[in-house]
Amino acid sequence: MATKIYIVYYSTWGHVATLAEEIKKGADSVPDVEVTVWRVPETLPEEVLGKMHAAPGREDHPVITARQLAEADGVLFGFPTRFGMMAAQMKAFFDSTGGLWQEGSLAGKPAGVFFATGTQGGGQETTALTAVTQLTHHGMIFVPVGYTHGAGMFAMDEVKGGSPYGAGTFAGADGSRTPTDAELALGAHQGKYFAGIAKKLKAV
Repeated sequence: MATKIYIVYYSTWGHVATLAEEIKKGADSVPDVEVTVWRVPETLPEEVLGKMHAAPGREDHPVITARQLAEADGVLFGFPTRFGMMAAQMKAFFDSTGGLWQEGSLAGKPAGVFFATGTQGGGQETTALTAVTQLTHHGMIFVPVGYTHGAGMFAMDEVKGGSPYGAGTFAGADGSRTPTDAELALGAHQGKYFAGIAKKLKAV
């Protein structure tokens, strides 16, 4: 039976959605793995989203319910940062998982994170680090990417997002910057690396 990987994200301007697609490509490269990309519910009204010039939700990425999380063998969560922590939309989704927490439905499942920040000092590590509390209360197994991507993670010749916690990108203060090739490559690697670990854990 295939290992089910869910990539669950929230994206304001599309940066996290782009990373999610690249992560999916990496995970899809692992045999006997089935990958689905999901969006969490939006909490802001359309009028506010319009004023923010937010990107429209990806229709090819269905909106997930908390209960559906229990179907996955492993979950990668992606979100933009808000003052060094996950965006409220993703936090609201986690807040809706109380029933799963009470049942222990997610305990023992591997989980990872990826993210986007507006600036270099905007939370490429703190956004991931503070998200670990959500995984911990569910008893999930946090799987960071570490430095498994090799020499590219040590390169200092360009500005790039991502960290040992997971893939990342910089959106720029106005959202105009797009993920670079290096950021996308780390995303694809994270997907492949995470899927391999989830597959091994399911076989135990």
